[in-house]
Amino acid sequence: MGEIVLVRVDDRLIHGQVMTKWSRGMNTNALFVVDNATAKDPFMKDIYTMSSSSSGMTIKVFSEDEVLDYWTNTGFEKFNAILLFKTIAAVESVIEKGLPVKRLNLGGIAKKADSKFVIPTVAVKPADVELLKKLDEKGVDIFFQTVPDTKSVTFKDALKSL
Repeated sequence: MGEIVLVRVDDRLIHGQVMTKWSRGMNTNALFVVDNATAKDPFMKDIYTMSSSSSGMTIKVFSEDEVLDYWTNTGFEKFNAILLFKTIAAVESVIEKGLPVKRLNLGGIAKKADSKFVIPTVAVKPADVELLKKLDEKGVDIFFQTVPDTKSVTFKDALKSL
């Protein structure tokens, strides 16, 4: 059976920091992009999955429902995977539907009109904060961190600045 090593929200999904920093040292052999729009776009899906040939990792692209089905039916097989989402709402949705997420890293969310920075690379809206509170109440370990060698901010500490 596989394992969900980490769940990360990063609106850029896969990029150098994910490939070189997060995947190393975590016993990771797969990156799973979970994004409904990307899963429906054959061109973008090909771009992500083809990058696996140069990385040596397995890269799969799923919609939210597809990743749930894959977990339910296969337990992610032999993969120790980092799951990458564009939004907090998408993570909350799959957790509500039964995906067992223990750790949630918020590492790259661009600033928008009504959002506030928690760390220099993550800005959250009030609605995101409410979703994070729900996930925190469910026991999900939520932290803000761009890469593993930078300071990590817990959700409880982040709440003090929001």
